[in-house]
Amino acid sequence: MIDSQELLTNLYNVFNPFEPLPAGDPKYVDCQDVRGDADILQELGNRIQRSNSSTCQLYSGHRGAGKSTELLKLKQYLENRKFYVVYFAADEEDIDSEDAQYTDILLACTRRLLQDLHKIANPQPILNWLKERWQDVKDLAQTPMEFESLEVETQLSQFAKLTANLRAVPELRQQIRQKVNPHTVIPILYEDAPNCVKLIDGCIE
Repeated sequence: MIDSQELLTNLYNVFNPFEPLPAGDPKYVDCQDVRGDADILQELGNRIQRSNSSTCQLYSGHRGAGKSTELLKLKQYLENRKFYVVYFAADEEDIDSEDAQYTDILLACTRRLLQDLHKIANPQPILNWLKERWQDVKDLAQTPMEFESLEVETQLSQFAKLTANLRAVPELRQQIRQKVNPHTVIPILYEDAPNCVKLIDGCIE
């Protein structure tokens, strides 16, 4: 007969609270009755789908409450409606959750957009932004490479090095923030979005 400690260990490994369930996983339990009436697909999904302008949605909750699992459901819901979804857990590779600022999140989003979309969208506005500031930031990316001589794929990897150092090298973190803040990429990402992100089927423009 299995003892209680072994049972707890087995249960923990089957239902790891730190790993979100993929959409459609049979282990998913709908707790909407006790959590409240809000449905992420209706509240967020329809708002994103129906809005004629860009939207910004905040989805919050206690750690382990199921936010990531619900967001993966939302991802599938939108993809089934021909949206191209860029989903990532920022605290796994991009930011230090114990020391995060707005700039860190902005750079993480930019890197992931470039990584996911560069083959079907035009990354040049972001690369031009980085090229103009390369002399200021190349030491922070810890690379001797000259930006203009690089292929697009390698240019993108240099941006990734910059964001990786933001998380991995605490002594460079504040310097990177100071260099990026005066030249925010928001206008490039959002005001110039039609030039940055044009997808094949026109789902996102």
